[in-house]
Amino acid sequence: MGEEPQNPWALHEAIHPEPLKAVLVVDDDKQLASALEWILVDENYLVDVAFDGEEALLKVKVHEYDAIICDLLMPRLRGDEFYLQATQVRPELAERFLFITGFAADSHNKEFLSQRGMKHLIKPFPINDLIATLKELLEEKS
Repeated sequence: MGEEPQNPWALHEAIHPEPLKAVLVVDDDKQLASALEWILVDENYLVDVAFDGEEALLKVKVHEYDAIICDLLMPRLRGDEFYLQATQVRPELAERFLFITGFAADSHNKEFLSQRGMKHLIKPFPINDLIATLKELLEEKS
């Protein structure tokens, strides 16, 4: 009865000794975006999802992200256009993008990815490659 209340954050700190990293997943394929969300949450990331570049740009304006996983070909605002606009709003994001695409051979996409030395994966990709590349991206950022 006379015991001091326990620290409510002690269990959280024991489970997550380091702060969780926030990741924005941007893909118009809703099934893929949802699957990536579940996988990344399971890997202890805080995950937000947008289904096109315009929605993602709104989120970038009001939230801070440690990394962005982004499709290249999307309606309303392509991934490369989203990158350019997002990095104008938040220049620190320039080195935090990981692009995913099924169209890496497209000349426009190829030029964009190689010109900027962008990290990217070609769909379909093994989930382990996604997680390893994301961790590498976050380590480089630190």
